[in-house]
Amino acid sequence: MTSTAPAERPARYRGLDGLRAIAVTLVVVYHLFPPALLPGGFVGVDVFFVISGFLITSLLLREHDTTGRVGLRAFWQRRARRLLPALVLVVAVCSTLAWLIGGDVLVHLGAQVFGAATFSYNWVSIAGGSGYFAAATPELFRNFWSLAVEEQFYVLWPLLFPLFLLLPRAWARVGVALALAAASALWMGAAVTRGDDLTRAYFGTDTHAFGILLGVGLAFLIAPMLARPPATAGMGAAPAEPVLDDASLSVGWKVVLPRFGTNRGTPAGSATRPAWVDSRRARAITGVAGVLAILGVVGVAMLPAADSAATFPGALLAASVLTAVAIVAGVWPGSWFGRAIDVAPLRWVGDRSYGIYLWHWPLLVLAVAAFEGAGTSAGVPVWIGLGVLAATAVASALSYRLVEMPVRRRGLRGSARVLAGRLRSGPRARVRAIGVAAAGVLFIAGTGAAIAAAPPVSTSEAVVDAGREALELAQREAESSASPSATETPAATPEPQATDAADPAAVHVPGDRITAVGDSVMLASAKGLLERLPGIEVDAEVSRSIWAGPGILESLAASGRLRPYVVVALGTNGPVNLESLEKIAAAVGPERHLVLVNAYAPRDWIPGVNADLQAFADARHNVSIADWSGAISPRLDLLAGDHVHPGGEGGLLFADTVADAVDAAERERLERRANVIRSVEANLGVDLTP
Repeated sequence: MTSTAPAERPARYRGLDGLRAIAVTLVVVYHLFPPALLPGGFVGVDVFFVISGFLITSLLLREHDTTGRVGLRAFWQRRARRLLPALVLVVAVCSTLAWLIGGDVLVHLGAQVFGAATFSYNWVSIAGGSGYFAAATPELFRNFWSLAVEEQFYVLWPLLFPLFLLLPRAWARVGVALALAAASALWMGAAVTRGDDLTRAYFGTDTHAFGILLGVGLAFLIAPMLARPPATAGMGAAPAEPVLDDASLSVGWKVVLPRFGTNRGTPAGSATRPAWVDSRRARAITGVAGVLAILGVVGVAMLPAADSAATFPGALLAASVLTAVAIVAGVWPGSWFGRAIDVAPLRWVGDRSYGIYLWHWPLLVLAVAAFEGAGTSAGVPVWIGLGVLAATAVASALSYRLVEMPVRRRGLRGSARVLAGRLRSGPRARVRAIGVAAAGVLFIAGTGAAIAAAPPVSTSEAVVDAGREALELAQREAESSASPSATETPAATPEPQATDAADPAAVHVPGDRITAVGDSVMLASAKGLLERLPGIEVDAEVSRSIWAGPGILESLAASGRLRPYVVVALGTNGPVNLESLEKIAAAVGPERHLVLVNAYAPRDWIPGVNADLQAFADARHNVSIADWSGAISPRLDLLAGDHVHPGGEGGLLFADTVADAVDAAERERLERRANVIRSVEANLGVDLTP
């Protein structure tokens, strides 16, 4: 994700390739093998951010110190050569594959491609309401949000960099960069604490710039020192006065600024670095610090994320600071740590980390959609994770060798000229060139076809919208035909609806004696509930959790709309707690019966939710369970692509599950009453049969 140097490449900073390898490993493991291995592996993105801020600023400092200029056009050309070839390849290939697979993987594809092409993916996702951590729609290029943040940095930073150079002392530049980093982190923390959208806080360039800015400050702090020769070289230089180079901006879009000597905070001439920098003790201390920093980053990645400032920005900031320490240890003169983490396997991964990052997520989304018919939120089987890992390694290696490196060496125009030349050369080269051109045309056409075929909403959104429309239609029909007292329902104990209580099949509780409160699963099932239980009152909305239940039921009870049977389905969106359940039971009251619908979803809290609901029902005579989990588990084909929301037939199954539970509760009530009557008859020796 970080850029490489131009054609006249300076010496590589040791350790950065190894750090890139560690960063991309954290992210890939987080995505491919969730959530057990590295539940906080997304902090690998922040490792990349710090590396980018440090490396790009160091290169700009080196260019300015060497030439007195910053070549804007050359800088942006190098970034384009580095970023665009692999990006275009991934978008074209994966969009075409998505078109072949079809379904939810195509949702919002046009907006995604637009965001990738304009370096604005993070803001496009924010505007579209996409969620990184809990989105049910399998967004094909969701991982491009971080590339957009870096690309925006590459565009803006060379323009702002000269303003920092106007500050004559290094400590002032470092202080401004760190102050801006702190402001960004505080802005993220404030947004999360206020309860703002977590994705806005995480995706926003303003709220997630602290890692990049920390790298910028680090470069201003140590890059000048690293550029000086060691004191043992015996070379020195008198403090230099500011020198103003040629101020022409006409050639290559140059920004020209004064170069200050060592007395102003930047190296000049042959000034040497302090002798202690190259001491054995300094190398040992920085090496140990680097090892501890890497262990710390991995430790942070093993922590589960919390939707609070402890993670956003707490864990992210911790990983960023630890990365800065690891960078210092890696680039320190004579560092053994830098050599250690730049071993061949890590360096191989680090060189290809950009491609690995680009390929792994789209391939995962496509594989889960093709083989599981679901999105990644439904879970990633281990065999798919391993297969995607292998495919990512192959795709990134081929991309690096056949696309990225040739374009980086020759440039975009040079590569086009080579391809055109091969079309005019021998038969074998001509066939290869024609194959490359034909593949490019096919993938571009496939991308266009995928965008054209993209549905407006996912299958889960469609079934929820259908349920909402069914409720609105039922409400309009009820309002147009109801008398003034039609909405008033008694809260008394329900009367038996069968003439023979001994016949279980004859017991049926009509819908006008049932109130149902639920989340988006109930909302998606609304049409089925209205068909199976005409007259039922359904109050359902997306993103509801158990915490919302007491307030809703208390409001319904206060308005006289709480019916004899109350159905509550609020277990999908998070764990339940005893306090909320007790408040729900209190709002329902002892004269009514409460039916709790257990949950089914590929979420790690669902087993605990169902166990807690069952234990609560077992302890109370007027509470029972509707076993939605047991009913839908063998019929997952009735769920939408997210494996959470039921479709048309699934909604009818949900309604049958609720109706069966209510009828069972009614039968149990009738049996208890019959037992009481028989007991009285036996004790009094009378026949109470009417």
